[in-house]
Amino acid sequence: MSIYAKLAELGITLPPVAIPAAAYVPFVQSGNLVFLSGHLAKKDGKVWVGQFGKNMNAEEGKAAARAAAIDLMGTLHAAVGDLNRVKRIVKLMSLVNSTGDFTEQHLVTNGASELIGEVFGAKGAHARSAFGVAQIPLGACVEIEMIAEVD
Repeated sequence: MSIYAKLAELGITLPPVAIPAAAYVPFVQSGNLVFLSGHLAKKDGKVWVGQFGKNMNAEEGKAAARAAAIDLMGTLHAAVGDLNRVKRIVKLMSLVNSTGDFTEQHLVTNGASELIGEVFGAKGAHARSAFGVAQIPLGACVEIEMIAEVD
């Protein structure tokens, strides 16, 4: 099944690339690797604001991370022209806006990892880091970046 058929089956429409809010580009390709800049989780088109352990829980976080993964796939599509060219999702790095006593960053990040695996199948099995941080730009609850290998 093509990646686009899988996205359609899941009811996912890829968004266009977001315009960077600072001095960076949304993606860089070096050889067969495509590095995607961090994407903030969005809800209803706006930055999804919150802090885990204060006013958000891990289940809400999974939805936020999933939303960031959809945006990442939209940017990856723009970078390579065809998601079927993806040979492997190499790595995700997730920053989770957390209080000092919140320890479920890995569960939040599963929202992105599970969707990437569902969409890309075996090619979506990736290395991953999930960090708890004191704050993310604009008060976002989650920021995720991705590295993909293409043919």
